[in-house]
Amino acid sequence: MAVAKIIELNASSKTSMEDAVKSGLKKCAESVKNIKGAWVNEIKVVTDDDGTVTEWRVNLRVSFIVE
Repeated sequence: MAVAKIIELNASSKTSMEDAVKSGLKKCAESVKNIKGAWVNEIKVVTDDDGTVTEWRVNLRVSFIVE
């Protein structure tokens, strides 16, 4: 029987939402093993005064198998 755990993390990117997800998962994988999936729980953006997006932020839930 496998046991899975879910953790929540925040990541950001000045490029795109996809890049924020990829960088968050890459950083997470440095200390968490057996990652099986993730889903985006929330998306936020930071803008400048004229409304241009300057940073993408995502809240991720990452699932992994506990050994």
